[in-house]
Amino acid sequence: MIPWLQPDDPPDAFPPVDGALEEPDGLLCAGGDLSPQRLLAAYRRGVFPWYAEGQPILWWSPDPRAVLLPGEFKVSRSLAKAVRNRGFTVTFDQDFSSVIRHCGDRQLRPEGTWISPDMCQAYARLHDLGYAHSVETWRDGDLVGGLYGVALGRVFFGESMFSTERDASKVALHALVRALLLRNDAMIDCQVMSAHLERLGVRAIPRGEFIARLARGVPDQQPAPGWPGAAA
Repeated sequence: MIPWLQPDDPPDAFPPVDGALEEPDGLLCAGGDLSPQRLLAAYRRGVFPWYAEGQPILWWSPDPRAVLLPGEFKVSRSLAKAVRNRGFTVTFDQDFSSVIRHCGDRQLRPEGTWISPDMCQAYARLHDLGYAHSVETWRDGDLVGGLYGVALGRVFFGESMFSTERDASKVALHALVRALLLRNDAMIDCQVMSAHLERLGVRAIPRGEFIARLARGVPDQQPAPGWPGAAA
């Protein structure tokens, strides 16, 4: 059994993350809502929502946690060439709604997607409030890749990325890392490790270490100052 949150519970009424299940890894609690206040309280505590459409809201804090320290980002030769020679243009926060819509496009994700209309609306509200951000990759005026996430303090919580052209999402990530390095940001939360993320320099760290880094990087729930940092 896991704790259940009620929509009228205080936004920060999450149980301690060390009580999350081992199987499925990191499942902490269910219920509540996707209000900006609850989402921000969740991120501040190392918790994020992830659930299939039709399920109750499920909240997670896996152990270990996948993180990318900006200085450890691995730029392959093919990515470096794509940045230099493929004619991509990168922007910040120019088309958040299109980025999140593409990230949830079932044609691009035949395996399924958790980015439901409710999730899109919730993160659009965070974007309007200055917390959620997008990075867009363009070619000849067409949006061909991008990513979005939430920025608090010196931490960027990555949520999803998409690409309709080879390397386009990685070009967006490359631009994000450059901007975060200039801001002296602490880390990008990538949530759960995968072989693809490992090739990019993402490491898995114990949840306790992640929470400690989070406490140093996000002293409060204010929007990240000066976003988006530097243009790519």
